[in-house]
Amino acid sequence: MTRTLILTRHAKSSWDTPGQPDHERPLNKRGRASAEAIGRWLDAKGLRPDLVLCSAAVRTRETWDRMKLEAGEERFTDLLYHVTANQMLRALNAAQGRTVLMLGHNPGLADFAASLVAEPPEHARFEDYPTGATLVLDFDTDDWKRVAWHMGQVREFVLPRELLED
Repeated sequence: MTRTLILTRHAKSSWDTPGQPDHERPLNKRGRASAEAIGRWLDAKGLRPDLVLCSAAVRTRETWDRMKLEAGEERFTDLLYHVTANQMLRALNAAQGRTVLMLGHNPGLADFAASLVAEPPEHARFEDYPTGATLVLDFDTDDWKRVAWHMGQVREFVLPRELLED
């Protein structure tokens, strides 16, 4: 049995309020449109998470909300706010369900994605993992506890910009 991970970086955030704490920054107009586009794309592909593990920052929560997907369970935690790839792997290893969506921040998210893939996708922006970037990985395992580095098989990698170009 396989497990599927959807790994999304928060959409573009607003810098309109000088002095606003980083944790409290919302999405800007482009970010809102991007989050909605990613949600439509995932829904069209039938990718609906059993579990969402999301940073508690405003911009990640708003990204998830604007994706307009249903999930079996949602967990918002500061344990995914600006964390390392190793910390993200520990969170994933404790997950339940067949499909998990993780929503977080760079640089940890980009490092996590690069460390999970057996072979990176042929995409010019994979390494820097820009805002809204979404990676879909399959793991040949029946338990998230068994997921380790370089086990993920890339199914999809997309940027919101590619979805909004139409």
